Amino acid sequence: MIHWGRWNFVPSETHPMGGMEFQVVLLLLLAYLVITGNQGTAPVGSKSRVSMSSPRVPNAVALSALLALIIVGLAPSAEADESTFAQTSHKTIEIDGVEVFYREAGPADAPTILLLHGFPTSSHMFRNLIPALSDRFHLVAPDYPGFGNSEQPGMDEFDYTFDGLANLMEKLLNELGIDKYSVYLMDYGAPVGYRLAVRNPEKVEALIIQNGNAYTEGLREFWDPIRTYWNERTAENAAPLAGFISPEGVKWQYTHGVRNEQLISPDNWNVDLRHLQRDGNPAIQLALFYDYQNNVPHYPAWQAYFREYQPPTLIVWGKNDYIFPAEGAHPYKRDLQNLEFHLLDTGHFALEEDGQKIAGLIRNFLQQNLKVTPKVAKQ
Repeated sequence: MIHWGRWNFVPSETHPMGGMEFQVVLLLLLAYLVITGNQGTAPVGSKSRVSMSSPRVPNAVALSALLALIIVGLAPSAEADESTFAQTSHKTIEIDGVEVFYREAGPADAPTILLLHGFPTSSHMFRNLIPALSDRFHLVAPDYPGFGNSEQPGMDEFDYTFDGLANLMEKLLNELGIDKYSVYLMDYGAPVGYRLAVRNPEKVEALIIQNGNAYTEGLREFWDPIRTYWNERTAENAAPLAGFISPEGVKWQYTHGVRNEQLISPDNWNVDLRHLQRDGNPAIQLALFYDYQNNVPHYPAWQAYFREYQPPTLIVWGKNDYIFPAEGAHPYKRDLQNLEFHLLDTGHFALEEDGQKIAGLIRNFLQQNLKVTPKVAKQ
């Protein structure tokens, strides 16, 4: 299929001349008729009557046929409408008294991809990836409590730890009846997703890792002020961390290390700041900064899971990321055998610059490893 704006040209593959080749020949033939017709046209000012044998007739016929071919060939096809324009649903579900927002798209009986977002974002980071894959996959992208469009219960009402986030995501999957899934792990999504995988390894069909850490080699200079806070939880040590949720700090996380800052939409940090600036949200983010230290003791168990279960794994990592640099990507090679590894010339939010490439890599990788059968999303 050839895409041209909103039109889709679908050549017939049943013709003996081979679809597109046949139509090229037909177009050349029509062009020849137009040219020869023009050469025989009566001179200007002639009063001779045009008959059926006049060269003007094949000229008109050729033009009409050419126009008909263009109209038929460029008409929007039902196949394109169903696959290219599959819509994303925006839903909420109550779990343990918390309203959890999630995006969902694709055929319900297709292989599921669970999309777990990072800090400081939400499922908004997957807004372009979801429609790029929803013709062949069922995608679910939740917002954690206190992020995006999910409810923000108080600190005394919800366990704002990575254990707490993982517990809620596990209950979400159970409520949605999802027993098998691949998981996209980015930033905070990695410690959430790896907890799910270790608890129920039989449910995880594949890993898609994008700047998500599981090795101490990946915690470098960026983490020094956070380590200071881990060592001594005081207001003085917490003060420097406020910069991570400031307008300038959030924008920096999107633009640092990218090739072309003009390609990064300011909608990203403006959407994030909406939840980061809610009353009580800075305390939630500070609690998660502090709790991140409790992920590190889990690293050996996660690495043991890799070695024992060998989930098919695709790594698509922004190599210019200062938060989770490429040093955290390479150690996965030690433990995973069925590994496809890509370092991309971009920053922390690799989907912003290389979303189309990542979507193609995910599609090909899962089709090879999950034996995905063709499905088309129905509206």
